Amino acid sequence: MTRVVIIGGSGHVGTYLVPRLVEAGYEVVNVSRGQRAAYTLNAAWKSVEPVVTDRDTEEKAGTFGEKVRALKADIVVDMISFTLDSTMQIVGALRGEVQHFLHCGTIWVYGHNTAIPATEDQPKNPFGSYGTQKAEIETWLLNEARRNGFPATVFRPGHIVGPGWEPLNPAGHFDVGVFAQIARGEPLVLPNLGNETVHHVHADDVAQMVMRAIANWSNAVGEAFNTVSPQAINLRGYAEAMYNWFGHAPQLSYEPFDTWKGKQTEENWRATWEHIARSPSHSIAKARNLLGYDPRYSSLQAVYESVEWLVANGKLSR
Repeated sequence: MTRVVIIGGSGHVGTYLVPRLVEAGYEVVNVSRGQRAAYTLNAAWKSVEPVVTDRDTEEKAGTFGEKVRALKADIVVDMISFTLDSTMQIVGALRGEVQHFLHCGTIWVYGHNTAIPATEDQPKNPFGSYGTQKAEIETWLLNEARRNGFPATVFRPGHIVGPGWEPLNPAGHFDVGVFAQIARGEPLVLPNLGNETVHHVHADDVAQMVMRAIANWSNAVGEAFNTVSPQAINLRGYAEAMYNWFGHAPQLSYEPFDTWKGKQTEENWRATWEHIARSPSHSIAKARNLLGYDPRYSSLQAVYESVEWLVANGKLSR
């Protein structure tokens, strides 16, 4: 039986990926800190081997890679590597030991896009520590695959959504209060003209991408794949759709960003700036053609499911 080790498998994507792997007949090991359960219940978790460890502590001691190697995986899916040093340590330990290594990247490696929808061969313009460090990891990892034969694949999720947590909202941040305003039919002010874009992806579609990459090893190794819904949405269209979904006519107005941010908390306006400064919009043609990736959810369908969960669990007051 093929053995798959997922590092950080109890999070958004692991909630869906682990059951997919178990149901497909893989032997699954979940390496995590053991502090969080999956977002949705599934009997498949009874078949999963849990390994509890703190990655940061182990990496500082120089033992994390060796600990993962000792698990004797055929396939390793790394959901939580955020620095090049972290990735280099685990690759060093797994070189010659695994059939496939899949790294969770991010669409933020693009920074601002030169053309949209952005394709994987488009130049990357990352800014900010997260996107820049992820770009460094991706560049190094794909070079290792193409020049030195390490069997790596990178998948780049967009704004991950699904039941159990708050989705990126139509104002470009994560305050559930924006959905509450819309649910009550109250006016909402958006920055600029609301034409900047965001690009969601349902966590189960990210899990689908991993499964497709594993199943299409020869097309996946040495490649990076955008992992998003079929289309991005702009803030204005997103807000209008949510008003309609809650049964209200849209009540939108607009302000220049510098005026708008003065009426927001610092946390919220900074989150919005981080998103609209990038305005992601990405193509999935490469993943469709090489892997057969076929997202089940549009951006709005993924958000609707998330918001339904918020309402059902009393986290969104109308």
